[in-house]
Amino acid sequence: MSEPINRTISVAPMLDWTDKHCRYFLRQISQHALLYTEMVTTGAIIFGKGDYLAYNQEEHPVALQLGGSDPADMARCAAEAQKYGYDEVNINVGCPSDRVQNGRFGACLMAEPEVVAACIKSMQAEVDIPVTVKSRIGIDDMDEYQDLTRFIEVVAASGCDTFIVHARKAWLKGLSPKQNRDVPPLMYDRVYQLKQQFADLHISLNGGVKTLDDVALHLNHLDGVMIGREVYSNPFILAEVDARFYQGNTVGKVCKTRAEVVMAMLPYVEQQIALGARPWNIARHMLGLFQGQAGGRIWRRYLSQNGTKANAGVELLTDALDVLLEAQFKAKQFQTEVIG
Repeated sequence: MSEPINRTISVAPMLDWTDKHCRYFLRQISQHALLYTEMVTTGAIIFGKGDYLAYNQEEHPVALQLGGSDPADMARCAAEAQKYGYDEVNINVGCPSDRVQNGRFGACLMAEPEVVAACIKSMQAEVDIPVTVKSRIGIDDMDEYQDLTRFIEVVAASGCDTFIVHARKAWLKGLSPKQNRDVPPLMYDRVYQLKQQFADLHISLNGGVKTLDDVALHLNHLDGVMIGREVYSNPFILAEVDARFYQGNTVGKVCKTRAEVVMAMLPYVEQQIALGARPWNIARHMLGLFQGQAGGRIWRRYLSQNGTKANAGVELLTDALDVLLEAQFKAKQFQTEVIG
């Protein structure tokens, strides 16, 4: 059995966003935040022609988020994940998209806790790594607190002791997946109440977390906090995570500045280009690195305008950094000469 996972801070699984390039990039900023893959379906793993479980060893701790509802298939894929070296397998019980519902997994499974429980039992029989669940607080008209507690009770009885709860309900009919991330109101108190009632379970919260001060407030009530879109749009928010929430417990080097992050990515970009990746596949995840900084817009524009060119190479990042640093220098020079 591997070392227990510290789930104090995690980065949410986000479709089309948290691929292996994104996770490698985020790992340059925080050593300890738990990273999640995009949701991968059992069908993709079992029948797909690509290697849907590929990741970089530097990503640890890293969890696979799995979409499915057939216990045998879920167990087979969990075993594959353990063979690959993943630290955790997480069951998606929160995605509200029509495609996911048609496959009978995601948020619609909140109405079938017995199915989720059967998957947990089947998966735990095949693996030693943790099997966890990410859910909503409810779906459609099944949105009372007792509906949520029944789901937790049934699934926990199967052996699952770790739940990540998105503090919004999901409307399976009438709202798009994008609207389901914003329209239903956040109900943090309901997740807090869940932890009070199920004190022996590990409960993390997801949804609407934008600052590390938000994280600290939630940690007064819960075991962990999962940050999603804010990390993607402003990845350097993770720069203070290790020191603030892991007592500075670091091993090896962590990048201290945004420029250091860029330089640390260069060998990886070269390696991935050699393996057939395009620089844009990686650079697109780095657009927000200088969010809120002088020259941040210039950085984003340079990458966007040049990243998809056929002749783009590793110099894409160094050239973008040069342009940004030049803009910052001119801005400081202007302040000195004109403003004083």
